[in-house]
Parts: sequence; C-alpha cells; structure tokens
Amino acid sequence: MTKSRIDDLLQRLQELQNELEQELDNRLSEKRRQFSYSLQRGRVQFEQGIRALQKDQRLGLWHFIRGAPLGHLLTAPIIYSLIVPLALLDLMAWVYQQTCFRAYGIPRVRRSDYIVIDRQHLAYLNAIERLNCVYCGYGNGLLAYMREITARTEQYWCPIKHARRGADPHRLMSGYVDYGDAQGYRQQLAQLRQQVQELKAQTWSNSPG
Repeated sequence: MTKSRIDDLLQRLQELQNELEQELDNRLSEKRRQFSYSLQRGRVQFEQGIRALQKDQRLGLWHFIRGAPLGHLLTAPIIYSLIVPLALLDLMAWVYQQTCFRAYGIPRVRRSDYIVIDRQHLAYLNAIERLNCVYCGYGNGLLAYMREITARTEQYWCPIKHARRGADPHRLMSGYVDYGDAQGYRQQLAQLRQQVQELKAQTWSNSPG
C-alpha cells in the first residue's frame, strides 16, 4: 500500500472520527434529556425529584457487603493499594510537564480533559460504589492523560514507527517516519518536532493510531 493511499485512508478515518464524535455528543444530549439531568458549569444538575427516585434504587451498605463475593472482598486492598503509584505518577506528570515540556516548547496536556470524575453524584450508588467509581474514573483518566504526554514526548525525541504494529497505537504514531528510513528520519525530525510544538491541548479518546 502506497503512502498516498495510507494518507487518504487516514484522512477518511479522521473524518469518520469527527462524525462519530458528533454522533456521540448528540447521543449524550439525548441521554441527558432521557435521564433528566444537565451540566451547569461542569456540574451535574438533576431535575427536581429525580434524586429522590434514584435513592430508592440504592443498595444499603450492609446488603452490598453481605452479597459481595469473597474474592471481591479479599482483592479490594490490592486494588486500592495502587492509589499510591497512581498518585505519584500524577505528581510526576505535573513536574514533567512543568519542566521538560516547557524546555522543549511542547504545549502541556490539560489534565482536566482526561480525568473525569462525576459518577459520585448518582444517588442510586451507595458509598462504596461511589468510591469505586471515583477511583476508576481517576485511574483510567490518569492513564489516558499520561498516554498523551508520552505520545508528545515520543514525537519530539523518537518519531519512528515500530517494525511490528502494536495493538491500539496512539494518535500521533501514524505521522512518524518509517522504521529503517534513516534518511527520512534525519530530514523529517525537525519538522515532526515543530508539529508537536504546535499542538493544541485537546481531548482524544478511543482514537485510531
């Protein structure tokens, strides 16, 4: 497959991605109307009486714990022990961007675009379920945030495609120099660095490589 053919497919894929994002936004708006909530300055607001109805669906803590499989109870400390390396990673990502990205002239990634924590507002969740949702939202968002940071770093320092295509490559990988193309690497490195320096902070979820 020629490079022009690949570029054409990538352009079409980007157009489809944009259409998908628009369709997902429309679907989300429909779901907001269906379940009677809205966003006011980023905060979830339910219509009057909805929270009371949600509370009727809440499972009490004692019933929740008593009905939990033993494996869930035994592995809970292991799951939550990861908060320590995750929090450290979060801190180091901030330090890294404030120092390295400033030095390289790379736009910093907006943390709030990736870490979304809002499911604790659902009244039908008990305290443990809310904590679980906060933790999962934080962990998954943090890793997505880190992926964008490392992708930008890679484009600046090593924008070379791999010899073997890995699963779900990040969004910047498609623009890298081909594996083994020494001349292309020397010729395009400065341009690829300029491209990443001109990036704008943006959210990119479920993106193709």
